[in-house]
Amino acid sequence: MVDATHKRFSAADRSYFSIIKREIHHMVSLAGFEPKKVGKIDLIVAELTSNLHKYAVDGEMLAGIIEEEGNAYLELICIDNGPGMKDARKMMADGVSTKNTLGHGLGSVFRLSDEFDLFSQQNWGTVVLSRIYKNTDRKKEKVGVEVRPLVIAKPNEQTSGDGFYKKGIAGKFKFMLADGLGHGPEANFAVNMAVDAFKGCPFDSPSEIIRFIHPAVRKTRGLVATVAVLDTKLKQLKIAGVGNISCRLQGPVLSKTQLPYNGIIGHNIPRTMNDHLLDVRHFNKLILCSDGIRSRWEAGKYQQINKHDLSIFAAAIYKDFARQTDDMSVVVINM
Repeated sequence: MVDATHKRFSAADRSYFSIIKREIHHMVSLAGFEPKKVGKIDLIVAELTSNLHKYAVDGEMLAGIIEEEGNAYLELICIDNGPGMKDARKMMADGVSTKNTLGHGLGSVFRLSDEFDLFSQQNWGTVVLSRIYKNTDRKKEKVGVEVRPLVIAKPNEQTSGDGFYKKGIAGKFKFMLADGLGHGPEANFAVNMAVDAFKGCPFDSPSEIIRFIHPAVRKTRGLVATVAVLDTKLKQLKIAGVGNISCRLQGPVLSKTQLPYNGIIGHNIPRTMNDHLLDVRHFNKLILCSDGIRSRWEAGKYQQINKHDLSIFAAAIYKDFARQTDDMSVVVINM
């Protein structure tokens, strides 16, 4: 079943911190993390929330348990609209502080995390990423295509009306980001019916995949979706979409916005749809966003993030362009 990948916790006030710690502790315990790992995670969350209290404005934390190549990990993304850092790497060194403290916070998070990254700009804010794997000793399999989804349910909803799914075999990868009409369980049901059809679809053409899904979701409230098929051997990307899922391709020099067709999958789709064929040698990232993310953003602003983890990239887009009244999805794919 596809659903939100991350749960959002507001950290705008210190009174929320104990709730955040308790919820994340419960999340990883339920996922079967060993007690030693849970204790490590408790310390990371304590350090991150402490930093939010000292430096942040409108802070929040995103937390999700994600499966990757058969190994689960906790992903923590800490976001703030504070003053930012002039030299982020310097601030990670022990003993460096601007608040007359011991200055061990970010350095501790770095040491306790299996994977860590940080991006900060002055007068913009900071995004901190920490990943802790359930089984750290297990060797991670190399994957040719890195995908980092960030799917967050509408506030006060228990389930997300957005959903992302990927599958791949023999150098060919298929991706779908879908947004069920409305919110909550019925929208989530529409998305999961579409994913079930997507899993069993034999076609490699995005437009044919959408046509295949269309009758399978007629008894649901319907959805909008974009489907992309990446062939790593041919260096080709095929894309087709129906409805307001924004699709952006970004490369070292070129960027391109791919427009979807009008319609609602399950209700009315165009009689004629064609795949858009692109040469991925001109682009290295595919960015898909649901309508909870405003689509007008400047690719140039994010050039500095290109060398950072893809989840940092997704979180920066979410930070700048998310509407908090909707389900929200940002998926960044490194091709």
